[in-house]
Amino acid sequence: MAKNHTLFPFILITSLFFLWGFAHNLDPILIPHLQKSFTLTTVQATLVDSAVFIAYFLMALPAGFIMKKYGYKAGIIAGLLVFALGSFLFIPAANTQQYTFFLIALFIIACGLTILETAANPYASSLGDPASSTQRLNLAQSFNGLAATLAPVIGARVILTKGYTAAQLNTMTEEGRQLALAAEAATVKMPYFILGSVLVLIAIIFAFTRLPAIQANEDHVASKHIFHAFKHRHLAWSVVAQFFYVGAQVCVFSLFILYATKAADITEVKAADYLGLCGLAFLIGRFIGTYLMQYFSSGRLLAVYAVMSTLLCVIAILGTGMITVYAVIGICFFMSIMFPTIFALGIKELRGDTEFGSSLIIMSIVGGAILPRAFGYISDVTGNIQYGYAVPLVCFLVVAYFGFKGHRVKVKTEKLLVSTIL
Repeated sequence: MAKNHTLFPFILITSLFFLWGFAHNLDPILIPHLQKSFTLTTVQATLVDSAVFIAYFLMALPAGFIMKKYGYKAGIIAGLLVFALGSFLFIPAANTQQYTFFLIALFIIACGLTILETAANPYASSLGDPASSTQRLNLAQSFNGLAATLAPVIGARVILTKGYTAAQLNTMTEEGRQLALAAEAATVKMPYFILGSVLVLIAIIFAFTRLPAIQANEDHVASKHIFHAFKHRHLAWSVVAQFFYVGAQVCVFSLFILYATKAADITEVKAADYLGLCGLAFLIGRFIGTYLMQYFSSGRLLAVYAVMSTLLCVIAILGTGMITVYAVIGICFFMSIMFPTIFALGIKELRGDTEFGSSLIIMSIVGGAILPRAFGYISDVTGNIQYGYAVPLVCFLVVAYFGFKGHRVKVKTEKLLVSTIL
């Protein structure tokens, strides 16, 4: 009966992972689309990621307060509605042909995503046996991988295929060029309108669905302030690890089309198809990782996956031709379990600090705003986008340390030591 009681809510919560995965994985399509429309450098194009992930930093704490005061259900509904608002704003953004307007719409979308992720990650982790929380979160996050497979393939055919080449734009008059760019910009309207409409519908479903309450144990005293959560050493390390992991993931996914077209000399649409394969590898890696966690500790598996990703970054930097694309697909496979595993290990045994701990880990997603800028800077300065993979390489080394050592819970030992001294 307990399983039946939690099955439908878990399915509903899992749908959220697919939705925000779909939104995130449209960004790699938007980057080359907007870069051409507004004649941007690689660094300027990464403002798309900056707009998205700065929102995570700014909204994570308010999202945590919403969860503590109003509960997970209210947080989820609020997140869905803000997400929908940002999606609908793509229509006036395309009409006005302003890059800044697109960035504002993406920022608002990300504010909604922040609220959703702050609520859905700990909720999915807690919705069942605590012993299988990491596996359960990886399972839910697998549908994020499914979205990563579908979004680039669908998005490329809706957004990129109607574009004009640079040569065609150069032969046009200024008026003709503006009309052509306006027509290109209009291709984003329909997919984001559909996405916003689906989000409103799901918010209504959540409003009429009774979600099981996540009960805290009697000894789990609620945290009075966010700094109290930092007494957990493994939480502090998870914040650092998640900062670097998300930075690496955004570098890999968001800049893949720019990377593949230059490193392997393929077209944007072909690169988008390979990006779909990256999403598929990500999905398969997460299912396999979830299965392997029955036999290996999640921390050790995380470390091994991070080491493999590091080695593949070396190939992405030094390789030539299609081998570079295959190396990046391999990276997507091995980084698949990182976000949910870091998250689950980070909030482990936080007790009353869980909501604030969740907010802190979500805040660390700001790495996705900062590190891709470093990737773009290295690429622009050196004139070789492959050298940018030095950034993900360093990131995966940090994640490997967290998997080997940083995730270990030490707060109980510290309490015992303090008690002994007193």
